[in-house]
Amino acid sequence: MGNLVDCSCDKAAKRYKKNGKKNKLKGMNLPQGEWHWGGCSDNINYGLRKSKDFMDTRYRRKSDMKTLVKLHNYNAGRLAIKNHMKTECRCHGLSGSCTQQTCWRKMPTFREVGNRLKEHFDGASKVIAGNDGRSFIPDGETLKPPGKEDIVYSEKTFDYCFPNMTIGSFGTQGRMCNETSKGEEGCEILCCGRGYNTTKVIEEVRCNCQFIYCCDVVCETCKYERNINTCL
Repeated sequence: MGNLVDCSCDKAAKRYKKNGKKNKLKGMNLPQGEWHWGGCSDNINYGLRKSKDFMDTRYRRKSDMKTLVKLHNYNAGRLAIKNHMKTECRCHGLSGSCTQQTCWRKMPTFREVGNRLKEHFDGASKVIAGNDGRSFIPDGETLKPPGKEDIVYSEKTFDYCFPNMTIGSFGTQGRMCNETSKGEEGCEILCCGRGYNTTKVIEEVRCNCQFIYCCDVVCETCKYERNINTCL
């Protein structure tokens, strides 16, 4: 299998001893026993460089508050991948004895990264500009400074629970919601704690369809009762 010239496998780990004495291998959760680097490790450093070139370049010469927040959050997104790389191994040996292993570095899945960023987003910290004009500090004396992987914000977002025509938001009153879901479509979140109405409706649907040779499909009409929940 050939390599992509512009995005080859990451060979950095292979340059370090497997006994973990080098700082580059710390925190990698290396396997026990006989093993060696192999396979095709995800080239995370190449990805980080390209991400910075694509996302950060236009803001590097700016130092306003919005720019500082954007650059911090961009880097937090990259660290959500870099700091959670995994070491995967494959066994070699007779009858699956695993006398030797080949190991490589792999990025976390897209779902894992998304869930991690969602957790950081839910716990985002509000920050204000620092005195030097090139940094920010927590908005509150008792709050600890945000870490490099934390998500921060400097302005409160609009409240989408209520109508706001300046931003084109109609609010959530009258929106249909899912009574059993704990997600964003659930009544508890979508209705913003205002509660919801439940209405029973009778729906007619085609059912018990049969194919009649040749060439008709004949169905019965069935009535089903279901609940529709709408936000107050």
